[in-house]
Amino acid sequence: MSELKIDSHQHFWKYHPNIHEWMDSSMEIIKNDFMPADLHPLLQKNNIDGCVAVQADQSETETLFLLNLAKENQFIKGVVGWLDLCAEDIDIKLEKYSKYEALKGLRHIVQDEPDKNFMLRPNFKNGISLLGKYNLAYDILIYQEQLPAALELVKTFPEQAFVLDHMAKPVIDGKVDPVWASYISELGKHKNVHCKVSGMVTETKWGTWQKNDFVPYLDQVFGSFGPDKILFGSDWPVCLLSAQYYEVVDIVENYLVHLPSTVRKKVMGLNAIKFYNLTL
Repeated sequence: MSELKIDSHQHFWKYHPNIHEWMDSSMEIIKNDFMPADLHPLLQKNNIDGCVAVQADQSETETLFLLNLAKENQFIKGVVGWLDLCAEDIDIKLEKYSKYEALKGLRHIVQDEPDKNFMLRPNFKNGISLLGKYNLAYDILIYQEQLPAALELVKTFPEQAFVLDHMAKPVIDGKVDPVWASYISELGKHKNVHCKVSGMVTETKWGTWQKNDFVPYLDQVFGSFGPDKILFGSDWPVCLLSAQYYEVVDIVENYLVHLPSTVRKKVMGLNAIKFYNLTL
């Protein structure tokens, strides 16, 4: 097996207070521009061969911004963008954007939707139903209270490729919530659902974590999804709120060191390549 490594989840942005209004006063460190020239040295230093750029703003302008960055930077192997999946003309939009080879999936910031059943709305499900036609994956970004809707969604579309971002953001405080664990177990039973071990450091009390804090949560994910359906992601630059890039990599690699090398290769790269159909 190849040793190719892929960061399956990171972001780029040119900071603007109106666009990135979710960044509150505690997030000053990420209220800056974060561009490919900032990430590339970090990838090289950590022996990572490429990345998948994921949307952080819900606009087609954002999607085109990321697609242009991928065109200009060979190490950006894929883009998870945003289109309005609830729109009546979504099929037309999907056909338009299908000309971009770098577009590998779509995401909606469902975690910010007040309706915990947002993903079960008929117009949203109509959008999801069209993604397979264009060979696009869907990234599920939610909090724990939205897990029931996520489970219903993936059951409704068994042929659609889904990946759960950030393990559904469990609170990492040493006490694994049994409700979260139960839904992770159920989602893991579905062959069309993968999971990103990403975003963990920002679900702790920032900057005070120890590597062992993550072990019970990783145990749950690995036990539920297995070695073929787990993807490493850094969530850079959001991770900088609580950890440096190399520390995020080290948390996952430290966990994997006790597992067979074949598992490490899958989680750190091969699974992302296969899931997103990346061309290297």
